[in-house]
Amino acid sequence: MLEPAYQADVVIVGAGVAGLSAAHRLTSQGVTVAVLEAAPCVGGRMSTDKVDGFRLDRIGQLLSTAYPELRLAPGLDGLVLRPFAPGVLLHGDGRHHRVDAPAGARSARGALHAVRALASAPRGMPGPRLVTASRRAASRRATFRVLPGAGQGTVSRAARAAAPLGGAVDQARLGAALTRFSTVPVERLLARPELPAGQSLAARGLPARTIEGFLRPLLAALLCDPALTTSSRCADLALRAFAGGRLCVPEGGAEALPELLAQTLPTGTVHTGVRVTSVSTTSVTTAEHGEIRCRAVLLATDARVAAELLPGLRVPDFHPVTVVHHTTDEPPRTGAALLLDADRGGPVAHTAVISDVDPSRAPSGRALISSTVLGSPPSDLETAVRTHLGRLYGTPTHRWETLAVHHTREAVPAMPAPHDLRRPVRLLAGLYVCGDHRDTSTIQGALHSAHRATTAILKDLGASGSMHRADPAPTAQAA
Repeated sequence: MLEPAYQADVVIVGAGVAGLSAAHRLTSQGVTVAVLEAAPCVGGRMSTDKVDGFRLDRIGQLLSTAYPELRLAPGLDGLVLRPFAPGVLLHGDGRHHRVDAPAGARSARGALHAVRALASAPRGMPGPRLVTASRRAASRRATFRVLPGAGQGTVSRAARAAAPLGGAVDQARLGAALTRFSTVPVERLLARPELPAGQSLAARGLPARTIEGFLRPLLAALLCDPALTTSSRCADLALRAFAGGRLCVPEGGAEALPELLAQTLPTGTVHTGVRVTSVSTTSVTTAEHGEIRCRAVLLATDARVAAELLPGLRVPDFHPVTVVHHTTDEPPRTGAALLLDADRGGPVAHTAVISDVDPSRAPSGRALISSTVLGSPPSDLETAVRTHLGRLYGTPTHRWETLAVHHTREAVPAMPAPHDLRRPVRLLAGLYVCGDHRDTSTIQGALHSAHRATTAILKDLGASGSMHRADPAPTAQAA
């Protein structure tokens, strides 16, 4: 139990990745911190269920090795990332087409070779894979570990003209555009005119076939927004991360990231099962332990809870996400690829044999296929998803076992244009807020908002160490 007299320099409300990352930055500067979490465990929306030896993410947002905060955030040195096969695998016109992001390419000719679609083989046929030397070097330079995914299957080179990207000239234009995205400074992207992402794609000069067959399904997967109403600036940031890195997931499930952050904080920092009922600039009131005095309060909850504690904060709309997990002992032969539907012929936006990406997510001898449905799911979800997956993978799915169906109505905060990517994190001196709803709706955005908030807190506190060294420490941790 927390002692009522316990004081800290900063009380952080919420133990998701933003709150835990903020706690790391503050404690590293000698600031005493108490993190209060209403749930019985840390992580917030980055949660993973364990079922019969499987690890099943409830939302499963995609990460990128190009996210700067994965390298900059303290406490993540031990994070293990499992990358998907390079680029993505598109299903279009009844065939599979591999598209690789041209990291490091410096010309349209080089980009053409890097992004060329390997298309038109029968679905699931193995073949060569594309991995650029510059990407391998970038992976070696990363401070976190990127482990190769198992079984990175691909498809053959025949009949490229039928690919969703169009012909060689169209592919070269796409390659050059992705190369520019990978190198353009973020400040320049954020200074561009802002439109809904779907409208801005048409203004880029790329062929409609390339937009509809590749960019639209890719951005829908990255932004969890099938209608592409998201701000074009946010979409540009997503394309920049795709072009400059590798899509990946944390080894062991999404919960591995917040759990690592929590485990590497000083003992007694995080208190679960503590519900905060009100906040001020100098204290928080909890249902279980009364008032806790402090010098500053940082709200690191989701947007809705933050608005309940601070009426007047805007609650954004949200993108609902449904994740369907199947298992089989005869997995599709797509390896560690992220598979997108270029035809948009069913409810599944993207799917993967996730146990080929991260073998720790399934017991030996079993495959885990995780599929994401964006927007409101159909009433016949199970049947519709199985039918769609059968077409996407080119294999019967009637014998696949359904492990779980996770529907999260408020999964990802919407970022419609115009969107302020740097919403204020300092509300008053002593009262701050962070989370993906203050930045971009990604793990990068959550971590970056925590970075901005802690910078403001440290500046306002104006102290390099604790101001409460004489105060008593708590006698025991909350349950």
